[in-house]
Amino acid sequence: MTLQSILVVDDEPDFITGFSRVLGREDLEIHSAGSGEEALRFLHGHRPDVIFMDLRMPGMDGLATLKKMREMDSRLIIILMTAHTTTGTVIEAMKSGAFDFIAKPFSGQRLRELATKALKVASDMHNVVSWRPRSKDDSAGETIVGNSEPMQAVYKAIGQVASSSATVLITGESGTGKELVARAVYHHSNRADKPFIAVNCAAIPENLLESELFGHEKGSFTGAASRKPGKFEVARNGVIFLDEIGDMSLSTQTKILRVLQDGTFQRVGGTETMKVDVRVIAATNRDLPKMIREAQFRSDLYYRLNVVHIEIPPLRDRCEDIPILIEYFLRRVQREDEDKEMPVFSSAAMDKLMEYHWPGNVRELENVVRSLVLTAKTDTVLATDIKLRGESLEIEESTPSPTLSPPDEGRVNADSVENKDFGSDGTVIDSGAFRDIESSVRSLFDTLVSARDRGDKYSTFDVLERALIVHALNKTSGNQVRAAKMLGITRSTLRKRIVRYGLKIDTRVRG
Repeated sequence: MTLQSILVVDDEPDFITGFSRVLGREDLEIHSAGSGEEALRFLHGHRPDVIFMDLRMPGMDGLATLKKMREMDSRLIIILMTAHTTTGTVIEAMKSGAFDFIAKPFSGQRLRELATKALKVASDMHNVVSWRPRSKDDSAGETIVGNSEPMQAVYKAIGQVASSSATVLITGESGTGKELVARAVYHHSNRADKPFIAVNCAAIPENLLESELFGHEKGSFTGAASRKPGKFEVARNGVIFLDEIGDMSLSTQTKILRVLQDGTFQRVGGTETMKVDVRVIAATNRDLPKMIREAQFRSDLYYRLNVVHIEIPPLRDRCEDIPILIEYFLRRVQREDEDKEMPVFSSAAMDKLMEYHWPGNVRELENVVRSLVLTAKTDTVLATDIKLRGESLEIEESTPSPTLSPPDEGRVNADSVENKDFGSDGTVIDSGAFRDIESSVRSLFDTLVSARDRGDKYSTFDVLERALIVHALNKTSGNQVRAAKMLGITRSTLRKRIVRYGLKIDTRVRG
């Protein structure tokens, strides 16, 4: 496993010793330099993930060193340390590309928090995400995994948009990999040598999000002890990824719209208009058109964001990718623990995983694989070893249906069943959705019963289901993914029905 590294630049040896003691851990290398000149010599042969540097040093000071470092690599994460946070020098340093600053003296907890955040940003910028298949021995970077038709559409969209500066909106359920797609767009763009800054809009309290994005002036709110730049300034000339943008308030949306229109904004509490060149990639798991109709999201911002739209399919719509995803996750686990023997999956176990509906998508699958590596009793994972959420997307034929209690001697009260629909959780809700088809069902029923009486091997329900499946497949020219979506079932379920009814697929579906 590749270690991350930090370079601490300070002219006080005792401070460096204390710094190393606080951050020292097995998966992190700490390097040190006693001056700006020594730090620059170190960078000629190394690229630390994060640099902590004192602002005031003899010889070349922190500001001059910062500018030299940024000329060498604009993606360097440089955090300034200073006991003089109100000076104009700090402000100038932040304008010159410092990631953040920390005021001396600081607590060990504050140092660890800032280092963790900075190391994550460094990883995002340097750990290249590919959508092209990698060899089994290639451990560099990350790969978006999947050969299914829906994922091929995602790869095509990434390739088409990466080289431009167009704004991208990525949609998909939680756990589908929206940030990986955003990073793939970044890494294959002409801004790949510039900063990539990710902001989770849902994880930051609303009263702090505006400051996080646009920065603030000293005294602009309680706790604003000094001027601080926002993420748009830090991402200058690079890319900012706004994750879960659907959770952003209308007032903040207005300011984002202004940045997209003319590249300008003001810090919280400030009057100076800042101008930046930043490419925006946004993502959400929410239904933005619905939010627009409910006046919860600005339509003009939506159209600004939605220049290019990449929709990531849920895992249940690309279940054929599950075996290669499992193989990919097993290789990742093995790289982290080379002494650990990786199990194989029995065919029954693989079938169980492919039939599950994966509400947590790819992220849930990875967690399940990691858990199975730790808990598998033998070198083969069996179906009985797999503990999912105790749910299945569909009720199998063997599952007994709930018994209806007729109100009067076996006769079902028509008022109790007419004009009803079933909600997503299985509950019955009032709706007129069935009214338009009730007459058709009445005329079909006698025909279906007659077919059954003539000795048809299928039940009345089977005859109707088969007809619906044939019609859906013909409507989609045999595209099983789209047909399953139209029918409201998984592709694995559709595949079972195709086999059961002996359907043959070319451009038309024939029984």
